[in-house]
Amino acid sequence: MKFLITIALIVPFNLLNAQSELNLTAEEMAFETETQMIEWRRHFHQNPELSNREVNTGKKIAEELRSMGIEVQEGVAKTGVIGILKGAKPGPVVALRADIDALPITERTSLPFASNVVTEFNGAKTGVMHACGHDSHMAIVLATASVLSKMKEDLSGTVKFIFQPAEEGPPPGEEGGAALMIKEGALKSPDVDVIFGLHIDAGSQSGQISYKAEGIMAASDRFEINIKGVQAHGSTPWNSVDPISVAAQVVNGLQYIISRNVELTKEAAVISVGILQAGVRFNIIPEEAKIVGTIRTLDKETQKMIWEKIETTAKNIAATAGATADVEIVNNAALTYNDPDLMQKMLPSLARSTTPELLFNTKAVTPAEDFSFFQEKVPGIYFFVGAAGDKGPGRLLSRHHTPEFEIDEKAFMTGLKAMLNLTLDYMAMHKN
Repeated sequence: MKFLITIALIVPFNLLNAQSELNLTAEEMAFETETQMIEWRRHFHQNPELSNREVNTGKKIAEELRSMGIEVQEGVAKTGVIGILKGAKPGPVVALRADIDALPITERTSLPFASNVVTEFNGAKTGVMHACGHDSHMAIVLATASVLSKMKEDLSGTVKFIFQPAEEGPPPGEEGGAALMIKEGALKSPDVDVIFGLHIDAGSQSGQISYKAEGIMAASDRFEINIKGVQAHGSTPWNSVDPISVAAQVVNGLQYIISRNVELTKEAAVISVGILQAGVRFNIIPEEAKIVGTIRTLDKETQKMIWEKIETTAKNIAATAGATADVEIVNNAALTYNDPDLMQKMLPSLARSTTPELLFNTKAVTPAEDFSFFQEKVPGIYFFVGAAGDKGPGRLLSRHHTPEFEIDEKAFMTGLKAMLNLTLDYMAMHKN
């Protein structure tokens, strides 16, 4: 349950109410940029590209950044783009990140700028859609770059605009995402001091900012369990070691880990099976079965325990039937962790970006974000911006990752103001 906090009780009075002349100038220019910001979003929405395939998306971003007089690096982590804006005065290096990839989903909205892009994904024909809001993230960060580029002479420090591909995960067998951007030096030359990121939220009221110190989004792990038995004719199951029956027991056993081994009053945890594959014909008991799924955890101790329990559960259940089980677990995203000291310092910046009744201290959620890999290297803050439109909190326009996904473009201004306030305030705090 989300709950409203009284800002004045936790934020120093002078910081909450003090808005510098520089911030006011930025806010005025933000409103002048709103139309362009929405145009950018609609362009990206109409021209989506899948993870590690964001070629034209990257070119468009680079073109826009160059038109602002910003130094550009292209081809980072395959299709990623980095913009570097050096202020006229010395100060810290602030990074702002936006993810740029779309999803293999066929759009079912009536938007005039709906996607009609079709491609092949995992051997199947599918539409491509920005069904998670990455189009809005790109537009907001581009708008932030546009405003700050006009304030270059007043900036105390450097801003790195990181446009990251493959947040949804690279294709099988490929590297990608935040981990590859870090590997290729996205946080270096110049070295980043702090990083900020946001996610649009179709499930909360437009203009709402939701934040949380420490863990805000779960770690995400992918597991694969391969069970090997003995093949036989379906009419003589006694001649087999049936991997399908074993797989069914393993799936049930995985849920026992959550219900009986995880201290759920401490933090939530999830194990979900997304793929169960076995056999090619109705009357053949196959030799092998495969289980693939995801693990979501909100603390490292629980994550370690679940990894261990999945392996012992699968192997022991398989052994009782005379089968074998091989287990592979891969970490796709770390815990998205908001540095508590940084959160306390920057909360006034978020507070000034919305109204008091729309600033929420939220609970952690089980979706994951590879923004977490940046936060493992430098302090960072990740927060949510509500965009449910006129339907209000809890009454969704649509859900993320669905063909009907829609968001309220009027909410983008809250995200833009937040990014500007965070950047300018952090620079003001650390310019010396």
